[in-house]
Amino acid sequence: MRILITNDDGVYSPGIAALAQVASRFGEVRVVAPDVEMSSAGHSITASRPVSYKHTPLRVLPAGVEAYRVNGTPSDCVMLGTTLWENVDLVLSGINIGSNIGNAIWHSGTLAGAKQAALLGLRGMALSTPATEEAQPDFEMLMPWAATVLERLLDFPDPCLINVNFPARPPRGTRWTRQSVRHYDGKVVPGKDPMGRTHYWFTVIPVEATEEGSDRWAVEQGYVSLTPLRLDLTDHEELERVRKLEGWKQLKFA
Repeated sequence: MRILITNDDGVYSPGIAALAQVASRFGEVRVVAPDVEMSSAGHSITASRPVSYKHTPLRVLPAGVEAYRVNGTPSDCVMLGTTLWENVDLVLSGINIGSNIGNAIWHSGTLAGAKQAALLGLRGMALSTPATEEAQPDFEMLMPWAATVLERLLDFPDPCLINVNFPARPPRGTRWTRQSVRHYDGKVVPGKDPMGRTHYWFTVIPVEATEEGSDRWAVEQGYVSLTPLRLDLTDHEELERVRKLEGWKQLKFA
């Protein structure tokens, strides 16, 4: 099995090294990741300039695992990685420093790497864990759980797209979850840089409680959250409703 690993924290992230250590137990591994942090890059593709693909020796990787850095986005990395390394079976993205749950799924560069794999007809899995300014993730603690998750999910039929989120503390187990959907009170906060120039911070404050059974709830309760996702964003219930409504109006005014 060939496993391509990417992320949005950059090729030098300890999270990608930990994931490579785990993935190397399951197959042949190659790391292709951005040369700098690309957090919240979403599913952007670099189209206005060429991108580079440079071999990057990393001592923290298992023996035989090669790494390459790309001056582009996680999606660029997956496109290049699967093109220049043929017959990839699985794309892993992470382990991200910071959770990717709820509304963060929309703009997550980590998840974009896994989604790009799914768009190419491959299995894609995004893996993330919380982090704060005071404490970085304990990847040594998470590695056995990452192995357990991979072993479990590799039994799933092709293709699939799974979003995995680990809690900050040793997990109590795993839970299949749905995406948490909460509304936010968005604010733009102005400030000044050292040169006196005005800049802005975008902040979000959730206005609703965490929903039980969601990815956010599972992580808060100390479980590994496993959320199956799909590429089709169509609201099928709403589509059926408006079709029926349109048909009723046509009958009414015929």
